[in-house]
Amino acid sequence: MKAIDLPKGWGYKEIVKEGDMRYLSFGILKLKPSESWKTSTNEREVALLLLSGFFEIDANGTSGKVGPRKDVFSSKAYAVYVPRDSEILVKAIYPTELAIVSAPSEKKHNVVFVKPDDVRVRIVGQLNWRRHVHDVISSDISADMLLVGETFNPPGNWSSYPPHRHDVDNIPEESDMEEVYHFRVYPKNGFGAQFIYTDDGSVDEVIKIRDGLTVEIDRGYHPVVAAPGYEVYYLWALAGKKRILIPKDDPNHAWIKAMEYVVRDW
Repeated sequence: MKAIDLPKGWGYKEIVKEGDMRYLSFGILKLKPSESWKTSTNEREVALLLLSGFFEIDANGTSGKVGPRKDVFSSKAYAVYVPRDSEILVKAIYPTELAIVSAPSEKKHNVVFVKPDDVRVRIVGQLNWRRHVHDVISSDISADMLLVGETFNPPGNWSSYPPHRHDVDNIPEESDMEEVYHFRVYPKNGFGAQFIYTDDGSVDEVIKIRDGLTVEIDRGYHPVVAAPGYEVYYLWALAGKKRILIPKDDPNHAWIKAMEYVVRDW
C-alpha cells in the first residue's frame, strides 16, 4: 500500500508509475492556456478525465474539445478513452488539470468521448453511508482493463461501505481488480480517513486523507470516511484482466446492507 501527495508545478506529474502496481499507472497533467502536451499510448489504453478547465485533444485524427469544468465539485465529468498504439496531443484552452490513467491492453478499441450526460449516476447506501457514485469510463465502453469513475462523500459520510475488497479471482463471488483512489476535499483544508485492512491482519492501516492525495489499493478492504463539514471526492480507477467489478463485503459488516433503520422516540 502506498499514499502519495500531489506533486506541485505545471506539466505532467507521474504519481503511480508503470510497474508500481500490476496494471495501473496514474498521473496529473496541469497546463496553462495554449500549452500543449504530447504522448504515445504504446501498448497501454489511456483514460483522460477532466478535473478542471477546458482543452482540445487529437488522438490519431479523432479530435474534439472537452469541457469546460470548473472543478470536480461543480459538475459531472468529461473524459476521453484512447486505445493502445495511439498518438495523443492535448492543448489547453483554459488552465486545465487532467487525471491520466492507463493499463496494459491487447486490443485496439475506438476513441470515446464521454460528456456529463453520458455519466451514469448511482446513489449508493443510506443514512451516513449514502454517497453518489459516477460511472465515467464504464463497462458500456469497449476497453480491455480500465474502469474509471468518481465518488462524492457528503460531510461526515462513509463510502466503499460496507467495507469491501476485490483482490481474489473467484467469480461470481469476487473479481480481481486493483485500484487507485485520488482524493480532493472541499474546502481544501479539510480531511478524511482511508482504512485498508485484510482478513489475516497482514495489512491494517489508516491514512489521513488530504486534498490531492493518491492511494494505491492492491488488496484488502478499503472504506473511506469524510470529516464533518468537509466533502470528500475521489476518482477511482480499476484494472483487471476480466474487467468486471464484483466486490466481496467484509462478512463482519455485510449485515449493514440489510439494516432497517428505526427512529426511536425516546
